[in-house]
Amino acid sequence: MIASTIPGPAPSPAPVPMRTRIPRQRLIGVAILSGVVAFAVLTPILWPADPARQSLRHALVAPGWSEPLGTDHLGRSMLARLSAALRLSLSLALLSVATAAVPGVVLGILAAWKGGLVDRSLSLLGDVFMALPGLLLVLMLAAIAPNAPWALYVGISLVLWIEYFRLTRATTRTLIASPAVQASRLLGMGPAYIVRRHLWPEIAPMILTVGAFGAAGAIMAIAALGFVSVGVRPPTPELGLMMVELLPYYEEAPFAILQPIVAIFLLVLGLNLVAGRDRI
Repeated sequence: MIASTIPGPAPSPAPVPMRTRIPRQRLIGVAILSGVVAFAVLTPILWPADPARQSLRHALVAPGWSEPLGTDHLGRSMLARLSAALRLSLSLALLSVATAAVPGVVLGILAAWKGGLVDRSLSLLGDVFMALPGLLLVLMLAAIAPNAPWALYVGISLVLWIEYFRLTRATTRTLIASPAVQASRLLGMGPAYIVRRHLWPEIAPMILTVGAFGAAGAIMAIAALGFVSVGVRPPTPELGLMMVELLPYYEEAPFAILQPIVAIFLLVLGLNLVAGRDRI
């Protein structure tokens, strides 16, 4: 009698690791921001020019070989002024976001970790700042220190830190009650280990997203304050201030006033695409 051989089940193939795909919109946002930053940083190296130098004989000159982006109503190089304005807006926005994120995250973790009186006190402080209109706070600091970019930076930071505090506090309260954090506490792990191992990996993606949105909002706020002639004063190049100066000449030189508008549009668009939802 010949024993029949019954084939067993085929072995399952080894699982193929999934590769994380970067959303297309985020790649587009990074490309836009990289182009704007490269323009702002490389222009003074490749095309050295004084953004405050005036030449009334060359006022409102159309773009050409001598001036790739033309000149404004005072004969100043639009290329030099636009790159300087972009550097100012980007540096103020990034500095404001970084200064707001650090105390916001630290105080949010502290409030959720300690609870009790510490949590109530810090939450009350956040409510006090939320009760103040953000634009009014920035205007007050700009009026106290006119023509001082640091006043804009401090005012925007005081407005933005509350978002980081509330988000970090809510997320940390949930994570602290998780079994992983409780197990680390029972094993005697210190706060530094718990924050590095359990809290920060969950908080970091949200903080980066809020930071990108905050940078976009800061750029819009700086431009809006410049548009109403608050904050940075002439002859300092600033995107909102440039629009105010060039607005009376929009018929004679529409190319000039469009440049700061397009620059703000590209900055805000790039930051919003980078901070957008993950869509594949």
